[in-house]
Amino acid sequence: MAYQEEHTERQRMLVETPNSRREVRTEAVHYPDGTGLTAASVASLVVGVVVLVATVLLFVMYRQQDSANANVASQQPPQTTIVQQPAQQPPVIVQQPATQPAPVIVNNPPPPAAPGSGSTSKFPDDAAIQTAIDRKFSDDPNFSALGIVASVANGKVTLTGTVKSETLKAKVERAVRNIRGVKSIDNQIMIA
Repeated sequence: MAYQEEHTERQRMLVETPNSRREVRTEAVHYPDGTGLTAASVASLVVGVVVLVATVLLFVMYRQQDSANANVASQQPPQTTIVQQPAQQPPVIVQQPATQPAPVIVNNPPPPAAPGSGSTSKFPDDAAIQTAIDRKFSDDPNFSALGIVASVANGKVTLTGTVKSETLKAKVERAVRNIRGVKSIDNQIMIA
C-alpha cells in the first residue's frame, strides 16, 4: 500500500469562568484510515484475478482437447497388413478294399487353374475376387475417393475405412456384394 501521512491539528482556546480565565490548548492527530484500498491495489487485484481465471480456463480446455485426441486415436482401427498364402489342405487318403494294394496318399494337390482358363470351380478364388473389388473401387470415382480397403479370405470380404454417412457405407457394401464369388462381408467401415 502507498504511504499515507498523518495530519496534526493544534488549537488554542480561551475559556472564561466567573472566577478565572484559562487558556486551553488542544491537539488533534488524525491517522489515515487503514481499511480503505487504494486504486493501485484494486487494479493489481483485478489483474491477478483475470490472470488466474484465464490460466484455469486454458488448463481445462487443454485437458478436454487432450482427452478428445485420445478418444479419436483409440477409435481408429489399427493398420493391418494381409498376406494371402495358398491354403494348406490335409492329405487325401483313399481307402481301397483289402485285396488291393496299400492306400494312396496325395500330399500336394495340383495348383488351381488361373482365372479365365476354363476352371471348373463354382466360385473364383480369393485373388480373382480381390482383383474385381479393386477394379470396381478404382473405376468408380465415388468409391476411389473414399480410401476403403477390402481384403478377401476364403470368399469372405472385410471392408475397413471411414465414410461420412450410413448410406455411403451401405452403398459400398452393396457394390462388393454384387461381385461374383463373394460369400460374406464383414463391414467394419466407420462413420465420421
